[in-house]
Amino acid sequence: MYQLSGVTKTYHKGRGTVAALRGVDLVIEDGEWLAIQGPTGHGKSTLLQILGALDRPSSGIADFDGRDLAQLREAEVTKVRAQSIGFVFQTFNLIPTLSALENVEAALVPLGVGSAPRRQRAAMALEVVGLGDRLRHVPGELSGGQQQRVAVARALVKEPKVLLADEPTGNLDEDTRDDIIGLLETMWRERGLTMVLVTHDSSIARRAQRIGVMKNGRLGLRQSRSGQAARVQAPRTDGSGSTGDDAELDDDVDDFDDPDSEAADTITFD
Repeated sequence: MYQLSGVTKTYHKGRGTVAALRGVDLVIEDGEWLAIQGPTGHGKSTLLQILGALDRPSSGIADFDGRDLAQLREAEVTKVRAQSIGFVFQTFNLIPTLSALENVEAALVPLGVGSAPRRQRAAMALEVVGLGDRLRHVPGELSGGQQQRVAVARALVKEPKVLLADEPTGNLDEDTRDDIIGLLETMWRERGLTMVLVTHDSSIARRAQRIGVMKNGRLGLRQSRSGQAARVQAPRTDGSGSTGDDAELDDDVDDFDDPDSEAADTITFD
């Protein structure tokens, strides 16, 4: 599915240079669920943008299904995004003046799907995420959890190969968070999706098969102890919403917050 080799991403800011990714190597297999953690400003979202063809690496290879995203023409990159990649964001990114049905339909417009089948597929997608009775509601008439369900339906209505989620539960309360992650996990399991999820929540990260931790624009990987059973059932908890290994994973992430650690977006001047 994905094979990244020596991927870097730098931005110019005035006379300075911002290094967001520093030589990332990563292989993601078809149907895998990878969670990415790490402190703010260390490159998590930048990596997700590279995987989603929303941005291009400054150097290195970002291979997706045998095609280097860095070398494709813009029209080809747009086609890959439209056909193969679904996105779910923390802020939902719904169009406030459109109904839930119309927001989901919007994902099918670039694919040239006709009006009637587009409406039918969007309605079915909303039914799958439990919003079959909210088709005509605009985002302002929906709760945060319902808006995120619309966003999930929009991401999945085009039947993508990959689902990329950037802090999809960051704006939700604990109960709603569990509902959304349960929904994403069900969709991943039933549809055979490849899923990459950025999260600060260790209890969510542990549900993935592998966990990556970003530090200073570099990526380290570890196998999730519950990942082997992830396609069968969610990991058991102690009733508090956290698993027995959460403290260990939190320690791994907290280690990156020491005062001598240089964030990936540190500006260096010429």
